[in-house]
Amino acid sequence: MTVYMAVQVKIKDRAAYERYSEAFMPIFSKFKGTMLAADFDPQVMSGAWDHDRLVLVSFPDKPSLYEWLSSDEYRAIGADRNAGADTIALLAQGIES
Repeated sequence: MTVYMAVQVKIKDRAAYERYSEAFMPIFSKFKGTMLAADFDPQVMSGAWDHDRLVLVSFPDKPSLYEWLSSDEYRAIGADRNAGADTIALLAQGIES
């Protein structure tokens, strides 16, 4: 079943985050993921939001997502992600049709 991950990004070191961003897609594309949105200016529809970017991705199933997250390639760029931004990542299960 499809799973979705929403990531809220608060940038704290632009250079480190840019290094992470540049390395991200070549790694991501190897693991069955689909980039749904990556927006530096999402429209807040209700409530307060103090982050800088919203990223939405999907994977065909949880094992595919976890394979990507635990891959050596993705873990290698993790230092730049952690140095570059504080993130909140949410995993949501898709709805069966």
